[in-house]
Amino acid sequence: MTTGDNKNGNENVLKIEHLTKTFDRRDVLEDISFTVGKGEVFGLLGPNGAGKTTLIRTILDIFRPDTGTISLFGTTFSDDIKDAIGYLPEEGSLDKEIEVSECIRYFAELKHVDAIDRKRDAWLEKLDLTAYRNKKIQELSKGMHRRLQFILAVIHEPDLLILDEPFSGLDPLNTKTLKDILLDLSGNGTTLIMSTHQMDEVERMCNRILMLNNGKMMLYGSLDEIRQQFGLSIEVRYEGRLRISRISLVSTTPETRRS
Repeated sequence: MTTGDNKNGNENVLKIEHLTKTFDRRDVLEDISFTVGKGEVFGLLGPNGAGKTTLIRTILDIFRPDTGTISLFGTTFSDDIKDAIGYLPEEGSLDKEIEVSECIRYFAELKHVDAIDRKRDAWLEKLDLTAYRNKKIQELSKGMHRRLQFILAVIHEPDLLILDEPFSGLDPLNTKTLKDILLDLSGNGTTLIMSTHQMDEVERMCNRILMLNNGKMMLYGSLDEIRQQFGLSIEVRYEGRLRISRISLVSTTPETRRS
């Protein structure tokens, strides 16, 4: 497996060492170690059931690891650290009777955001939700609901933004809009951890990746490092739940191309 720790000289926002998490005597995460540098776009890859969401919830102190350590911004998790993190869950539940504008205000107040109205209105405009500001959440489409959840994750301008399947439920136009926003955030110094099962999204956006399967680390490093180590390109095929045998490492050497 590639050893792909942060080599860019950036301080580590996240450092995980030898993390293990067990449910019902089954290892859901097994000896996971990796780092994420400041300002990095880090891809967390794997099929459903690979352990991605469990790993995210452990980073966020929702679950406690059985063994191993997690360092965020050079220290352990605390309420102060919590305010520096934004989290977009794959699925989230919001009060369906509350209006969009009121929902954003409520979450912004929880995060002690100043100039709430100005920031709320700016995000509503960026994500084309201004016309729905006074609508109840139950009136929103799935894509609108997803965009609202993203606003709730970033309204407090976090230093670290963790996104679980961020493009789920979005049409191509809104997917592009969100990608552009994420790249702008990264360019302004926000660290992004993006969990996805879509390899094409990772190749376009991420500096480095960690691929999990059945709770184990399968690939770790930059795409260039992985290609150089194996002399290969990565082709990932999904047919329902991914079996590790479905990860094909396809040679791109001149000898192979001639054969």
